[in-house]
Amino acid sequence: MRYMSGRRWRGLLASFLNPLTYFQVVRLLHYYGYSHVLPRRHVTMGAGATLAPNVSLRNGERISIGARSKVGERAYVWAGDGSGRVTIGEDCRIGPEVFITASDYGLAPEEKISQQPRNERDVVIGDDVWLGARVFVAAGVTIGDGCVVSAGSVVSKSLPPGSVAVGIPARIVRRREDYAAKADESRQADGAQLEATA
Repeated sequence: MRYMSGRRWRGLLASFLNPLTYFQVVRLLHYYGYSHVLPRRHVTMGAGATLAPNVSLRNGERISIGARSKVGERAYVWAGDGSGRVTIGEDCRIGPEVFITASDYGLAPEEKISQQPRNERDVVIGDDVWLGARVFVAAGVTIGDGCVVSAGSVVSKSLPPGSVAVGIPARIVRRREDYAAKADESRQADGAQLEATA
């Protein structure tokens, strides 16, 4: 076992005595309270809805999460500063690192982006929706009931109910009812195979 040299001990002692070391802890606690704890108190949550402990929220008074919905780790749910609301329906699954925002900046070329007023539009996510990991949902989007959005997709336009969407920008590739038809076909084929072997 190696012992620490006197120089290392002095360095360790200096960091414990440095007030900036403790200031970093205060900054970390302030950030956590700002983005995780304080807004969470204002979020409207249905029975059985859960948020991962490290979900980042903004303007919780304009966020509504339906019953039995789950919001995954490191997800961002940001309502607008003035009017943009985020509404998540019942029985939804929001994957890790999903980003949902109800506001964006203007793009007028004669003004600096940081000085332009924000465009706030409501985001509505219907019931029984599954957003895969790292999906981005832009302001003004409505995702219909029963939609599935593949991981890494960017949803910049509304999706009708029952859609399966993928890509950047997200485009509809299937409908969930297509999967039900395939399951019925495969059950019928299995049944015909059993009859043929009997």
